[in-house]
Amino acid sequence: MGLLYGHGGYMAALTPDEPLHALDDQTWRDVVAAMDRTYSELVDYQERLEAQNRELDDMRQFMASVLSSISDMLIVVDRSICIERTGGAFGAILGYDTAPIPGTPLADLVDPDAGQGLTDTIAEVMRDRSPRVVEVGFLTQNGPTPLDVSVSPRLDQRGRSQGVVLVGRPLGELRSAYLELEASHTALQNAQAQLVQHEKLASLGRLVAGVAHELNNPISFVYANTHALEKYTRRFETYFDAVQAGKSRPELVALRDDLKLDRTVKNLRGAIDGAKDGAERVRDIVEDLRRLSADGSGERVRFDMVQTARTAADWVVRGTKTPVQIAMHGEEQAFATGNPGHVQQIVMNLVQNAIDALADTADPLVTLSAQDHGGKTVLHVSDNGPGISDADATAIFDPFFTTKPVGKGTGLGLSISQKIAQENGGTLTLVRTGPDGSCFELCLPAGDPE
Repeated sequence: MGLLYGHGGYMAALTPDEPLHALDDQTWRDVVAAMDRTYSELVDYQERLEAQNRELDDMRQFMASVLSSISDMLIVVDRSICIERTGGAFGAILGYDTAPIPGTPLADLVDPDAGQGLTDTIAEVMRDRSPRVVEVGFLTQNGPTPLDVSVSPRLDQRGRSQGVVLVGRPLGELRSAYLELEASHTALQNAQAQLVQHEKLASLGRLVAGVAHELNNPISFVYANTHALEKYTRRFETYFDAVQAGKSRPELVALRDDLKLDRTVKNLRGAIDGAKDGAERVRDIVEDLRRLSADGSGERVRFDMVQTARTAADWVVRGTKTPVQIAMHGEEQAFATGNPGHVQQIVMNLVQNAIDALADTADPLVTLSAQDHGGKTVLHVSDNGPGISDADATAIFDPFFTTKPVGKGTGLGLSISQKIAQENGGTLTLVRTGPDGSCFELCLPAGDPE
């Protein structure tokens, strides 16, 4: 049989009997060069194939390690709802020592009562090509175990459904996680409530000196008038004893003049009124303290922002040693909706911070201004202090952030005040700061509580 070779665009046959020298030198060189190229291409192809095989092996090992580290159960199902492959924590969750044989119907692993629901879900996922989550009972050695199963479509290169991938996790773990999350959320809410109450008590503690002074004055007044009433009582008792003893009229007149009963009667009314005024003043102070230290869980009502702000500012001034002037501007009445006790605490924090910032100011002044603005009631608390730096202004409402020395502030006042404002349907913001002072704005709804 002849050997075909090509040269110059034609094919020629070399018979076995024809000597090789019959080929010209150029044709032979072409044959050798073609063989070299073919061999080189085969070697290069072999090297690329071996490299791709190594990459494929690495990828298989990587995927195997990933699948083995998954804490969820993994099942790959074909279009006939039979198992192609399992992975992840399949054996650990369902209690299988070996993986099911490929082609095993998925229904063999599922509680018969829930099997039809899972089959319908898989059909919907393959039809709609959108994942779904369903609760399914899988059969284990301990009986049916509920799993939270995510069913996702498995598509080919043309986007056609080839089956689904099931990823399942025991519901017990999820429910335990939800319970832990709920407990953490409840603990956080309790901690926030405690922080609010602690900040109130801290504000109350700063006012102890002023409160003691406020209580001392009316109590001293009541005490002095009580002594006067006791003295007046003894005079009347002496006179009535003389009347009971049957003294003569001239003697009684002389005794009356001696005891100065006419003046005593006039002073008696003044002592009673004075004692009454002092007692009422003590009652009002105690009532203010009770409202201030309450937990603030009352309902939202309509109240006068101006009066509430004035009362809060007065309480702060009573307890401070800084000689500061408080000025009220704006409208005489501005009604807002919220919890007056909460709002009072916000204003007290703002005024206290303003006074602290005015420690080195020559003529310290804190100005409060309230006005109605488009269905909102706005209160501005400003000072003529040195202002707040740009870096501090961006973090002024962050919890535990403070520019005060250690031991002088907790860093919670503004953070809690902002939260309280939000809980009352309003906002608390820093609207201006600079070398001429700072201004905070408290905005609350002015409408009916409903």
